[in-house]
Amino acid sequence: MGNKGMLFERTLIELIAETCHEVNRAYCKGHGDNSHKSWDKSPSWQKDSAIKGVHYRIENPHSLPSQSHDSWLAQKLEEGWSYGPVKNVEHKTHPCVMGYDELPLQQRIKDILFTQVVDSFI
Repeated sequence: MGNKGMLFERTLIELIAETCHEVNRAYCKGHGDNSHKSWDKSPSWQKDSAIKGVHYRIENPHSLPSQSHDSWLAQKLEEGWSYGPVKNVEHKTHPCVMGYDELPLQQRIKDILFTQVVDSFI
């Protein structure tokens, strides 16, 4: 693929990741969680995580939302994150560092939304 194709692909993947992020932010806001920043104000590690999630879904288009979560979880564990009742970037704790079946329904729905948003682009 030429440079233009790679630039387009990167830009499209970033657009999909941004859309996934904003859908997630809106979903959380609808449940009273206003802690999520907009894409343009989010830290690079959070954007990178969304971009990796988009790549995973594109490479595994028939995967289940639980498999998407497993991929996210593996990434977080590799980066040194652990379970904590509250997301804390400094201490690398996150309430979703657990198996998909252990997640509250509200969190599982976020994985479903993510896969559906990516699928709507591809």
